[in-house]
Amino acid sequence: MYALFDDAGKFLAGRILSEAESSAQIELDSGKRVKVKAANVLLKFDKPTPAELIAQAQTLSVDIDPQLAWEFAPEDEFGFADLARDYFSESASTIEQVAALFTLFETPHYFRRAGKGRFKKAPAEIVQQALAAIEKKKQIQAQIDAWADELVAGVTPAPVQQQLYKILFRPDKNAPEYKAVVEASRKAQLAPLALLQKAGAINSSYQFHWQRFLFDNFPKGTGFPAVTAPQPPSDLPRADVQAYSIDDSQTTEIDDALSVRGLGTGQVTVGVHIAAPGLAIEPGSALDHLGRNRYSTVYMPGYKITMLPDEVVQIYTLDEGRANPAVSLYVTYNEETLEVIAKETKLERVPVVVNFRYDKLDHIATEEWLMDSSLQVENTPQPLLDKREELTFLYRLSRHLKAGREVVRGKPENFNRPDYNFRLVGNDGAVPNGSETVEISVRKRGAPLDLIVAEAAIVANSSWGQLLADYGVPGIYRSQASLAPGVKVRMSTKALPHAGIGVKSYVWATSPLRRYTDLVNQWQIIACARNGATAALVAPFKPKDAEMFSIISGFDAAYSAYNSYQAGMERFWTLKYLEQHQISELTATVMKEGAAGSMMVRADTLPLVFPVLGAQNLPRGAQVRVKLGEIDEITLDVTGTVLERLDDTGAEQASEDSPEDEEEAVAGPIAIAVDMSDGEDAATTKTD
Repeated sequence: MYALFDDAGKFLAGRILSEAESSAQIELDSGKRVKVKAANVLLKFDKPTPAELIAQAQTLSVDIDPQLAWEFAPEDEFGFADLARDYFSESASTIEQVAALFTLFETPHYFRRAGKGRFKKAPAEIVQQALAAIEKKKQIQAQIDAWADELVAGVTPAPVQQQLYKILFRPDKNAPEYKAVVEASRKAQLAPLALLQKAGAINSSYQFHWQRFLFDNFPKGTGFPAVTAPQPPSDLPRADVQAYSIDDSQTTEIDDALSVRGLGTGQVTVGVHIAAPGLAIEPGSALDHLGRNRYSTVYMPGYKITMLPDEVVQIYTLDEGRANPAVSLYVTYNEETLEVIAKETKLERVPVVVNFRYDKLDHIATEEWLMDSSLQVENTPQPLLDKREELTFLYRLSRHLKAGREVVRGKPENFNRPDYNFRLVGNDGAVPNGSETVEISVRKRGAPLDLIVAEAAIVANSSWGQLLADYGVPGIYRSQASLAPGVKVRMSTKALPHAGIGVKSYVWATSPLRRYTDLVNQWQIIACARNGATAALVAPFKPKDAEMFSIISGFDAAYSAYNSYQAGMERFWTLKYLEQHQISELTATVMKEGAAGSMMVRADTLPLVFPVLGAQNLPRGAQVRVKLGEIDEITLDVTGTVLERLDDTGAEQASEDSPEDEEEAVAGPIAIAVDMSDGEDAATTKTD
């Protein structure tokens, strides 16, 4: 005797070995013995054999018309044997009964399960809806198959093209366009990205990178909602200074300026003036939420995404010809010894008389020009001549401050590698399309004007970091325990030493228009300037405030993502530069071992680090001539092969790169960028 039984929705059959009131022992064809509850036994039979029954019933069930079976079925609950007798004949065979069971079980849109071997007809309207859904699913699958065939043939269907970036970066895995790409990838045995490239779907490598960045970081777009730009307080006193900023020509978020008073008196007061949106933007306000949602301005060659709306920036940017709201740090120095005599923080309006531009003045304001008052340079702008004496003092002070920090650091700062500026010819400030002609210019790091701005920012950030600590007001600090390899810069709410800069404590507070951490710290500094020793009671953020830790975490993630994208885009335009100028060979310096037996090298005249073959036996620092291989603008890859060594083959050169530089270079595409803020920002572009 055999039995057919239901095993968790799967029908099995075997020989009955023994039976009890509530269960039976059944042996399957495989020899396995199972204990089956009596309620799960659906049918007992003598012939055919279990294997034959299952096979013949499955074959017969294919021929059963479920629509006809539904019409024959009773209105009340019924068993599969009842349907077999109605559909086939009153004396339906065991095979016919089991075929009816299989059909009933596999057509839930016609028949609802009502228990072990029991069913009930679905209402007519439900059947019609189900049949329509099944037909629609068939049509969708047919469309998926057709699209997949087109992709395999090298053609991108329009719907797939329209959903391209969503498919690549944030796919809806139930969407037919996505399923078509997956199916085509399987048929063509290609990765989806390679398949789409081959099918011509990716017609702009720049858009590929741009859209990926937007999907990851700005899924709702880069526009701002309508906001009311708050005006600064009307009762701010006007400072008795003539301040000036020093930035690139493309800079629109001018957030720092300098002033000098008292030259020739023995005591000189240097003012570091920082744009003060924190005087009007309230914590928790709509504008605060906008800034916190972005955390920072995003910079890339030819374009930027600002942290704050332009109407807000224009109120607070330190444009020339205006008295701008500012948080000012005044440091009084002994004019001869450069010792600090006093420090004071004020909230005021600061007259900015001129916005100096690095790219227009670096070739004039050289060390020789600043230190030799008799040296004349043709076409020197009058504003620069008017400030020559002040800039000379600031340069002398900056060198003094830098030397003092280097004593604390224990070694000099490395300015051996230059900064690179990117300019896209013909770009009008809109999102680039990737076809622009790129120009890459070089500016040596540590140039006089650059050093003046960097040291002034370090003075302000370290002084205000100490001010917050003295008043017990928390701030967002950046610290570094030592310069040992692998010791990274950390963010916290505690005033700790920054070994990389050589100061006791350090906050970011000099760029509140473009970094959210600086805006948060500015709120805290404003509380100190207004309330002194009682500042901790009224500051927006209190000690151990969980909100500050949340800000640190969010900022760190966003800032890292933005910097990574900026570095990637600088690498993209560097590769474009190679293509546009048909450069097939470069001179480079060996760095360290890369992947798969290659060595990493740094190009001598471009911001490019890449792997090469043929340099395995060369020491770090060796200079080589490299033949470039194929450039991939999607992966941003380029490789090279060493043609010859150019330096003294008997010399063992020391690499100019720190361990941190090498880790950064090997980790991914790296492009050295313009230092515009302070010492710690030396590898961060501010190409606004």
